[in-house]
This record gives sequence, structure tokens and C-alpha cells, in this order.
Amino acid sequence: MQKGIGVVCLVVALWLLWQGHDVANSIGSQFTRTFTGAPMSKATHFYLAGTVVGLFGGVLIFWKRK
Repeated sequence: MQKGIGVVCLVVALWLLWQGHDVANSIGSQFTRTFTGAPMSKATHFYLAGTVVGLFGGVLIFWKRK
């Protein structure tokens, strides 16, 4: 059960990272970067959420219970 939840978390993490990549490369994001020099915060949130969920999924898969 624990490994199954870990795999689901990894799939969700990949989806979040993919969405972050799409948002970062959108026209609105490029327009914002051009004039402000800062990336959109929405893309950053997707990247952070994907990283956290991915780490959690990796821990669930590889952590050995005693």
C-alpha cells in the first residue's frame, strides 16, 4: 500500500513539474519576464509543489519499515 501511494505521488509530481514548465514558457510569463525580469510566481509554485510531492513519494517508495 505504501509503495502504491508513493508511485501515485511521483506521477502527481511529474504532472506538477510539467505544468510548471508549461506555465513558465507561456506567453504571459515571457511578457512578465521581459518587463520585470522575474519569473511568474505561479510557475515557481508548481515547481516547488512538484519537488515536495516527488520527494515524499520517493521516501514512501524507498524507506524501509522495520
